[in-house]
Amino acid sequence: MVTGGAGFIGCALAAELLRTADDASQVSIAAVDCLHPQVHRTRSRPPALPQSASLNVMDINDARAWDEFLAAKRPQTVVHLAAETGTGQSLDLPTRHTHVNVTGTAQMLEAFDRSGHIPGHIVLASSRAVYGEGYWVDPADGCEFAAGNRSVEQLRQAQFAIIAPSGAPARPLPHDNSRMFPMPSSVYGSTKLAQEQILALWCAARGVPLSVLRLQNVYGAGQSPDNPYTGIVGLFHQLAASKASIPVYEDGAIGRDFIYIDDVARCLAAAIAKPPAVKRVIDVGSGKAMTILEAAQAIAAFYDAPDPHITGAFRHGDIRWAVAAPGQLERELGERAAISFGEGTERLAEWLRGRKR
Repeated sequence: MVTGGAGFIGCALAAELLRTADDASQVSIAAVDCLHPQVHRTRSRPPALPQSASLNVMDINDARAWDEFLAAKRPQTVVHLAAETGTGQSLDLPTRHTHVNVTGTAQMLEAFDRSGHIPGHIVLASSRAVYGEGYWVDPADGCEFAAGNRSVEQLRQAQFAIIAPSGAPARPLPHDNSRMFPMPSSVYGSTKLAQEQILALWCAARGVPLSVLRLQNVYGAGQSPDNPYTGIVGLFHQLAASKASIPVYEDGAIGRDFIYIDDVARCLAAAIAKPPAVKRVIDVGSGKAMTILEAAQAIAAFYDAPDPHITGAFRHGDIRWAVAAPGQLERELGERAAISFGEGTERLAEWLRGRKR
């Protein structure tokens, strides 16, 4: 069972599971999705969802719908993707995000208890947003410190960089769950951390193995171009394709780890194939930093569009730097990001062209 199974990652995961199966006819995938109009404009079955996967249109907060679903199906593996994901939107609509991400997760677990069926493995797609500003290094003495949230006043004064206790610009450390304590900077990040904690407690009590994959910035073919809160890479592509100059927030030096959808689908499939004994948390990203300005410049060059321009604008809840430490991903799942940003740009551009034909 894949909650949010008709979404960007859900469709890619279903295709990957069928592609890599020894016998695809023996793979049963049940997608659970409410077909939210912010993502699914026509509220119809997405063509990217394989035909062999069943689509169960339901709200994960609907207890009766869960009871009907679990009366008919007994999923052995649960992949929990369903979530409201807009960082900025979560500040404006916190009830919507907590209702889906937190209460919806609890509703699912209560439904399993009522049904008498306990799954054999739960995989949660969590987010790098749980780290907030993360950990940084003071270049004056080499000491690590946890960066607090940048204040509104700092941002208004264009003081975007993280400053170390010594007063010098700090150096970011990669996101590594083995040595970093989560400190979300957004409502969205807080709801994803709550998901992790609720699932960890329930799974421990029920003896269910839990895999938590903290995803960096996922982009690629299939990501809704109609959703204003979708990833910036898709938005940049649309602007550059129309020969517009891409606006870049802050001073352009925001750092991100962009990972292509196909790589993410492979990582999720690998987590499904190799359940942990109890619980594991894995950071999923390429491990390669790219600033927002560099990403915008690369996309603009691909379309021969005007140079991007730095606006100085900022968004509450955004963090300065987010890049994964990818070592654990390779050690535990045998996976690494294989698709470069350049290749991902070509694939996404081709998909967007195909939608317009």
